[in-house]
Amino acid sequence: MAQTKTPDTQTIYAAYAERIDAVLSALEMEGALPPGVSRANVAVEPPRDPSHGDIATNAAMVLAKPAKTNPRALAEQIVEHLNREPDIEAAEIAGPGFINLRIADRAWVDEVRAISALGEGYGRSAMGAGSRVNVEYVSANPTGPMHMGHCRGAVVGDALASLLDATGHQVTREYYVNDAGGQVDVLARSAHVRYREALGESVGEIPEGLYPGEYLIPVGKALAEEFGDKYAAAPESEWLALFRPRAVAAMMDLIRADLAKLGIAHDVFASEAELQAAGKPAEAEKWLREQGLVYDGELEKPKGKTPDDWEPVELPLFRSTRFGDDQDRPIRKSDGSWTYFGADLAYHMQKAENADALIDIWGADHAGTVKRIKAAVAALSQGQGKPIPFDVKLVQMVQLMRDGEPVKMSKRSGNFVTLADVVDEVGKDVVRFTMLTRKPEAQMDFDFAKVVEASKDNPVFYVQYAHARIRSTMRKAGEENLAPSDEALDTLGPEDVALVKLAAQYPRVVEAAAQAREPHRIAFYLYDLAAAFHAFWNAGNDDPSKRVILTQDPKLSGARLYLVAQIGQVIRNGLGLLGVEAVEEM
Repeated sequence: MAQTKTPDTQTIYAAYAERIDAVLSALEMEGALPPGVSRANVAVEPPRDPSHGDIATNAAMVLAKPAKTNPRALAEQIVEHLNREPDIEAAEIAGPGFINLRIADRAWVDEVRAISALGEGYGRSAMGAGSRVNVEYVSANPTGPMHMGHCRGAVVGDALASLLDATGHQVTREYYVNDAGGQVDVLARSAHVRYREALGESVGEIPEGLYPGEYLIPVGKALAEEFGDKYAAAPESEWLALFRPRAVAAMMDLIRADLAKLGIAHDVFASEAELQAAGKPAEAEKWLREQGLVYDGELEKPKGKTPDDWEPVELPLFRSTRFGDDQDRPIRKSDGSWTYFGADLAYHMQKAENADALIDIWGADHAGTVKRIKAAVAALSQGQGKPIPFDVKLVQMVQLMRDGEPVKMSKRSGNFVTLADVVDEVGKDVVRFTMLTRKPEAQMDFDFAKVVEASKDNPVFYVQYAHARIRSTMRKAGEENLAPSDEALDTLGPEDVALVKLAAQYPRVVEAAAQAREPHRIAFYLYDLAAAFHAFWNAGNDDPSKRVILTQDPKLSGARLYLVAQIGQVIRNGLGLLGVEAVEEM
């Protein structure tokens, strides 16, 4: 029996990447490769066509030019070394110089043991090497409960943060509270209406321009209990500054509760009002002026027809054109208050002080802001003395449907469907997984009927059912006095090993998804793994010898149970990254 792997043992793709790297080092020693050539773009991955082999590498294609040779000639030298490896049954050159490897089944059997040994750690890695990454997501205006327009970005951001954490990054989950803008004054005025209502006044229809949702009724009652009727007839100047922070705090309590329903908790809630009170935008402006990146100038005339009342005004402008933007941007308004961009610039400067990389998850309606904020972060990188990678992920809105018809608005919210209502109806797991079944930049319909459908067409059900089916199999095996065992794994057949090969891709899928900042790749992979498992299981319906539970052959049954248990482990690990429960039964 092959030696069982311990939790610090490499997974198969990592092990072969190391072997190929050792071969390249040997070729350097032989003089076939120049020393010190970067191998960063050398990939070790499954070939696109499984019939070509088990593992492929582009090493010869990437390194031939610096080696001053042609790719096939270099590939022949690499293959000569690889053919000496006992677990490599064949190393073949394809096309202009790709190398395909066929790996012995015993190596894949070892991978099953690796999954078992690593357990919840299978798929985790140290790729990030402790790099500090700030992921800012949700950041909904604190003017009411969460609605489904916020949901997709919340799930994408949270899953991405988990993905980065699993790959060795130090992750800060951050929420930016926009509590310094005009919308917060509107919130305070809306709360004042509910405050008067709580005191017994008949307020009638909520005035246009204010927030009409019923969620402000408890806020009005709390204000009435605190202040009595002191501000019922008082001018706005006396109560606005008092009501504003209390209303925001109440809304943030609502938002935290809504996020908790999705299984989301942030590490940091950064306040725009506190940022401005601390003078951060002024600090940013001062530093940028010292660098020659802010100057006093006039905005360009609006393109097209110039308004009759347009007058040139001198404003402090950030030189965003130096960083690829199409025009320089004002950081303050003519009245001296900060523009949204000016405050946002200072906010990103603050985040960059404690991070090696920044990621923002925004709604697609903010696409026009991306270029200027990227320009700002590029400028701020100069102040940090190092480049700060900055990525913005744009997330499209979700169209809510019920049997193909648009869903009506919520009375509680006033003009939208609350996230809490959706989670209460279909469950957290359904919402989270569904949000990751399409790329975030693609449009999405969320149909209440389809997302709870028990069919292959519903990815949430299909993946969870695979895990439930595995757990059910384990329970039935126990009733037959059968148990998972790795003693006879060498009796597994080609169909069994094919399932192992797909499961073994999980660690590299996790790393690739983290590098690309694309958590939906995990959901796509889990669907493929679930489909492969269901096909594996269903094969036993047509051919009894392919069943997992074989009372007449306890050794083979033990091996298949061991294999199936590890498929369940991989599914659990993947669902865990997405914040979705791996159910025991359905």
